[in-house]
Amino acid sequence: MGADANMKKERVVIIGSGPAGLTAALYTARAQLAPVVIAGNQLGGQVAITHEIENYPGFPDGLSGPELVERMKEHAENFGAVVEFDLVESVDFSNGSPFRIKTYGEEYLADAVIVTIGADPRKLGVPGEEDFIGAGVSYCGTCDGFFFRGKDIVVVGGGDSALEEGIFLTRFATSVNVIHRRDELRAGIQLQTRAFNNEKISFTWNSVVEEIIGDAEGGVKAVRLKNVLTGEETIEPTEGVFIFIGHDPNNAVFGDQIALNENGYIITDQRYRTNVEGVFAAGEIQDEIWRQVATSVGQGTSAAMSAIQWLEANEERLQALDALPAAGD
Repeated sequence: MGADANMKKERVVIIGSGPAGLTAALYTARAQLAPVVIAGNQLGGQVAITHEIENYPGFPDGLSGPELVERMKEHAENFGAVVEFDLVESVDFSNGSPFRIKTYGEEYLADAVIVTIGADPRKLGVPGEEDFIGAGVSYCGTCDGFFFRGKDIVVVGGGDSALEEGIFLTRFATSVNVIHRRDELRAGIQLQTRAFNNEKISFTWNSVVEEIIGDAEGGVKAVRLKNVLTGEETIEPTEGVFIFIGHDPNNAVFGDQIALNENGYIITDQRYRTNVEGVFAAGEIQDEIWRQVATSVGQGTSAAMSAIQWLEANEERLQALDALPAAGD
């Protein structure tokens, strides 16, 4: 199948521009594959809204999320990667490689695809939440806990992630108040036992956050809570709000064309291959456990190296397909 005349033919298209995607772009660019990165409308994804990163190796003084992804982008571009600020509208993996990718501004044929489109933390959707992201509102205790040393904070949620992160945050915070909409937790028994035995952790049951209160100068100051049984509202002073109510993988654009697990994450093997030959995935779209910049970088590296090897192994077949007349010729 030759490329349609109105389509751009690429060796590698990377969907997503977080750390996994930009690392995959660097490796495939250094392999002289001139990858195209479909960045979305925000370079870096979730990392771009991280105020400061202090746990990425090689930067002992830390740096901001936007600064890190801009450096990653520049690094990949120096070797020939092309970053397009566009959104993927649809994909067609049904006929194998080359794969069709339609964005709002372009149509591509790609010999190989690396999916690094990520997952978004679920938000509360309450007043003040968006205003104070990076200024007291966080969705990652491992990323941001260090900045809350000696402070009183709240954790919203009742599952494994909420308790794991809440326990971790006690290393820094003076107190951690876990706010849960029910009167019992969904987390595993061992985690519950550890949390209940931690003297820094308290619980506010049957309650939801209705508003996050603060100001531009000092960030978060309090949360307004509502008891779901009585309707009573109270103001809880706090300097930080950590929200752990789940993540939603950005899988909608793929429909049923790629295998997902029960939680909607792309299934990959140890080489970051999906069930579609020639399609690879890395980062939070397939990792529902760690969600760290460093792990995403490693996964992006592995996916890129697998893609490079796959392209080399299929070089003759792909060249033969390219030589076929384009549709409409």
